[in-house]
Amino acid sequence: MRNLRNIRYNAWTSSTDLNEDAITSACWDPAKDEVLCTFGPSEQDGHIRLVRISEHVRASSIDIECQDVASWDAPSPNPDLAVDKVLNLHHFSDTLKTCLVLEGGDIVVVQESEGLNPQDGVHIEIVGSIDEGITAASWSPDEELLAITTKANTVVFMSRNFDGIADMTMTADDLKASKHVSVGWGKKETQFQGRGAKALRDPTIPEKVDQGVLSPQDDGSTIISWRGDGAYVAINSIEAGVRRVIRVYSRDGVLESVSEPVDGMECALSWRPAGNLMASIQRLEDRVDVIFFERNGLRHGQFSLRAPEDRSLAKDQIRLEWNSESTVLAVTLDDRIQLWTMGNYHWYLKQEIFTQKRPLSLTWHPEKSLRFVSASSGKLLLAEYIFEISRGSLTPPYDYGAVAVIDGKTLKLTPFRTANIPPPMALFELQASSPIADVAFSPANTFMAVLHQFGVDVYEWKVKEQRSVIPSLVGTVAHAKDNPDEDYVPLQVAVTENSVVHCLGFETGPDIRSYPFDKSTGEFSSNSSIYAGSMFGFVRLTQAGSTEVLVQDCLGRLHGVVNQQDELYSIRLPAQLPWSEVIDLAGNVVAIGLSRNGHLYANSRLLLKNCTSFLVTPAHLIVTTTNHLIKFIHLVDVDNLEVPPDDPENDERCRNIERGARLVTAMPTNMSLVLQMPRGNLETIYPRAMVVAGIRQLIDAKEYGKAFSYCRTQRVDMNILYDHRPEQFLANVGLFLDQLKDASYIDLFLSSLRNEDVTQTMYRDTRSLKNQELPEVASSGGAAAGIESSSKVNTICDAVLSHLQSRKTKDHDTLQNIITANVCKIPPAYEDGLLVVATLMQEDEQLAEKAVEHICFLADVNTLYDEALGLYHLDLALLVAQQSQRDPREYLPFIQNLHQLPDLRRKFAIDDHLGRHEKALAHLQSLQAHKEAQDYTVKHALYASALKLYRYDQPNLTILTGLYAKYLESKSRFREAGLTHESLHDYTAATRCYRAAGASCWRECLFTAQQQSPPLTSDALSDLAATLAEALYEAKDYASAAAIHIDYLNSLENAIPCLCKGSLFADAMRLAAQRGRPELLETAVDSGLADALSSSTEFFADCKAQLRAQVPRILELRRKAAEDPLGFYEGERAGAGDLPDDVSVAASSRISTSASLFTRYTGKGAGSVRTVGTGVSRATSKNRKREEKKRARGRKGTVYEEEYLVNSVRRLVERVEGTKSDTERLVFGLVRRGMHERARALESLAAEVVEACKTAVKEVFAGAGEKKAVEEKEEGDGEWRPMGADAVLYENLEAAWRKQEPPKITGLERLSLLGS
Repeated sequence: MRNLRNIRYNAWTSSTDLNEDAITSACWDPAKDEVLCTFGPSEQDGHIRLVRISEHVRASSIDIECQDVASWDAPSPNPDLAVDKVLNLHHFSDTLKTCLVLEGGDIVVVQESEGLNPQDGVHIEIVGSIDEGITAASWSPDEELLAITTKANTVVFMSRNFDGIADMTMTADDLKASKHVSVGWGKKETQFQGRGAKALRDPTIPEKVDQGVLSPQDDGSTIISWRGDGAYVAINSIEAGVRRVIRVYSRDGVLESVSEPVDGMECALSWRPAGNLMASIQRLEDRVDVIFFERNGLRHGQFSLRAPEDRSLAKDQIRLEWNSESTVLAVTLDDRIQLWTMGNYHWYLKQEIFTQKRPLSLTWHPEKSLRFVSASSGKLLLAEYIFEISRGSLTPPYDYGAVAVIDGKTLKLTPFRTANIPPPMALFELQASSPIADVAFSPANTFMAVLHQFGVDVYEWKVKEQRSVIPSLVGTVAHAKDNPDEDYVPLQVAVTENSVVHCLGFETGPDIRSYPFDKSTGEFSSNSSIYAGSMFGFVRLTQAGSTEVLVQDCLGRLHGVVNQQDELYSIRLPAQLPWSEVIDLAGNVVAIGLSRNGHLYANSRLLLKNCTSFLVTPAHLIVTTTNHLIKFIHLVDVDNLEVPPDDPENDERCRNIERGARLVTAMPTNMSLVLQMPRGNLETIYPRAMVVAGIRQLIDAKEYGKAFSYCRTQRVDMNILYDHRPEQFLANVGLFLDQLKDASYIDLFLSSLRNEDVTQTMYRDTRSLKNQELPEVASSGGAAAGIESSSKVNTICDAVLSHLQSRKTKDHDTLQNIITANVCKIPPAYEDGLLVVATLMQEDEQLAEKAVEHICFLADVNTLYDEALGLYHLDLALLVAQQSQRDPREYLPFIQNLHQLPDLRRKFAIDDHLGRHEKALAHLQSLQAHKEAQDYTVKHALYASALKLYRYDQPNLTILTGLYAKYLESKSRFREAGLTHESLHDYTAATRCYRAAGASCWRECLFTAQQQSPPLTSDALSDLAATLAEALYEAKDYASAAAIHIDYLNSLENAIPCLCKGSLFADAMRLAAQRGRPELLETAVDSGLADALSSSTEFFADCKAQLRAQVPRILELRRKAAEDPLGFYEGERAGAGDLPDDVSVAASSRISTSASLFTRYTGKGAGSVRTVGTGVSRATSKNRKREEKKRARGRKGTVYEEEYLVNSVRRLVERVEGTKSDTERLVFGLVRRGMHERARALESLAAEVVEACKTAVKEVFAGAGEKKAVEEKEEGDGEWRPMGADAVLYENLEAAWRKQEPPKITGLERLSLLGS
């Protein structure tokens, strides 16, 4: 679908500078981008002049400068040769040497100087000579080998230093090198022709076998052509008396193959750089074909050249030349150059350049693949082209998908919105009077201008019922010649919406001609012309209503053409960008340009470095990249253009495409995109970014019908119809339903709803928030907040129901939608839907049956049957049951029995059947069946509901409360059971329950024991109190145990030890003084102080020893892990020398089959290598439990030791902090009893341990908060995690790097009385 468009054209004539000498050869200097050419020798003068031609790009013009490099006499060394001839001219940019190979046999090297003037220090040397004379010569593409054929039918290979490498003789025996066997693939002879005699003929034997008859126009020349990689060289020459043959030699001079005989084959030869084909010419009686050979010499297809209308190609001397990228084949005729390309196995004639005289040579630029220089006798033509797709407007509603393909005089036109026709076919074919050079569409696709060699044809685009029809010709204008001696060369064309055609061409210089025309009459007004200077091409405008025409110059500046003044446009590009387009975003003008090396610019900002093609739609800048991705860039101002990352899995703006695909056109109206593959076939896709953007625009325009249609066909979640603009949807529910029309579509929408805002999840607007319209954000946020309290699904269903129920007439479709809206609620409103059916049963039974069928389709029929029973509508339940697969014997007897029951008893039976026990209990209460209600309550444990129902019925409430108390006691809920018994004044049972509840209810237990009637005996009460006191002592509630001993047992001797055990020495001393028992201070209080002092001293000594042992060990383990993590975590193992040196002690997400940190602890053998899947399958829960036990033990020398020790230190610090208050009370008590030394010793020991704990906290927990491994882990939620026993080590390492809060430890409050 691509055309060749000219972006640089210049011509240089030698008549004024070099006395009308003829140009005999030309070559490129790619380093300086200049041309070197030779003049002479001629019959009049045996002089050779080497000239350098350079182009100078200036702001106002492109000037050509000619500089002489060297000149010397070159008389013919051979008397049989009257005039010598330059056969090959080649320049070596790295050494500034130019090599000339002459027909007489001389090889001349011209060495230039590095100065500004090429004539300074030039050295000319004949480095070698071949006495027999030379017929052809060619340098290899890598410039390391020179292939020469001589007039003695020999082939000579020379190195760059002109040392001989190989010398071969071309003889008739070479023709035996290849024994060609053709099986006739693709020919008529191999096709099935029925059962006749023809079908029995051997298909490998063609009807006519070519003998290699020479063409009458064959000039006997020899041509050499190298393959692109320089591995092989082909030589096309005449084997005397036999035929013309193509010999293929390897780089070492070994003959690889010869071509099969072809009648009429001529000397032209060009090996495609890609290496698969060699092109030559076959001249037949009625036509001339370009034929192709494979490297083995077999034919491989052909195509016919197209002759000019005024003459035939019978006498033309035709030469062929491939460009460096193998995309264009140049064919030189006697008066023109044809450029051919191939796509989908069809050969397109893309350009014809008229040259007046026969081109002597055509040389492609070795680096710029579409730039060439052509030399005729007195003229040098320099031209450069690009591949560009001629497409129509991409702005809706003018985005017809129009694409024009040039093929000689034929314009193949396809509007892809109307018909998706693959090339080389087309929907329309338009004919021009001469070869077409360019085609352009107006910004709104109103006009199409076809530029051909003789003039311009203007067509008007036609549309009928949204389908494009063949364009109609509305006018034609011929090119006017200012100079009769020069041909006008048309280059580019542009057409505006106000009926003006602008042509960029070259006559004596570049100019832009404007042709206003009247489409009603088809007449053109007088044309005007402006000098183009360095302007090389028109810039595409995306603004549909624009009448401006922009051109870009070679410096990247933009100029307006309409006013015919050379004024710079408001923006510019950083350099000459052949592919460019200008966008007007509400006054913010952005120029998009693409360079030859794939750099995409927006004004002067570089967006991408690997772009291969781009398109501009009103919403997106669409690009393809060398990574085979297509990306969508939202069109905003230049600074905020955001290129999406290469993440097609997570970003809708990025999508994978086939390798080498290029953009052809886009149709935002259809939300589609057309891509062309390298072979030439087309692919139409519907990218999610375009589809979602188009759906959003349709919703904004309230075209819900079209938006729904695209959601349905493109499988877009239909929640977007509401989520994009919630308030607008709720305000236009009626419009939405009217546009959808079909009831099944409404059902499909309702059934697709869910409580998720898809605009924040799967269809999140990828434009940055600052680029979105603030009112829209505010409205969306307000709507979301408005429905936050209620379900989104229910809100939509209620709105749809409200509109449907307001209709005066309800047909079947309306009722169907009403039922669907009820069933689709969350939770489903089955009852409301069934009530609609129940209403219909009274009005129209047939309609009711259809409604039941629909609701049974939407929901489970068994659930609906239960819901229908729950409505106590037996006829409805029967109707629903008939839609199920149940056996009538299952439900008919049950329904018949229900019919025979009274109303309340029927409701009870239904609710009991459905498991709605609370409702069933209410029916029993209404029936006054209290005994049955009590049994039903016990059966289904409905005590809370029963107590609520019988709240004001005291006799039944008492019975139910007693039943509830027994139930609680049976469930071991003794505290609640005791409270229930106590509320019934059953103190005996309450005492039993409180006692069973445990020591925490000792107060309630003793209270109810004393409230019993008859009361308990004193011995029984004492036994109960003693039991409770003992239980409290075991529970370490020493204060409560002491209270029982004092209040109920009157035992001060037992109470004081309890208080001392709880470190309540002040209360113990107070009671001894209160009861007048001072002797207990020495016998009970002092002994309690001594016991507490002993246990505290032992505890603090143990803590001190533990800290001294564990803290240094923790520090030592950490030091070892930091110094040698591999040795610490992995240990010594066989084959460890091959392990990588970048192993991290942090848990890694890399999956590897090599030795890992987990191997040592999972029982795997040394050096074992297993797949990831095998390791996972063997990680059983049994191994995990075993490893968890190892981790809990924290045995010394394992990787779990550090974690175990850290946790041990944490527990110790927490215990010290917890016993600090008891220690302070103990010290206070010791002082009060005069034990100052003991108190001072304990206080010092406790203070020392507290300080040691503070130091340990700083050392052990200091670095835990600085490690970032966990933060790095949280960045990837989908990372690999080990399983089984490996997971235990993983969790251990993860815990080591997790941020841990250090335990809190405060200082010990010391007594000043002790002098501390």
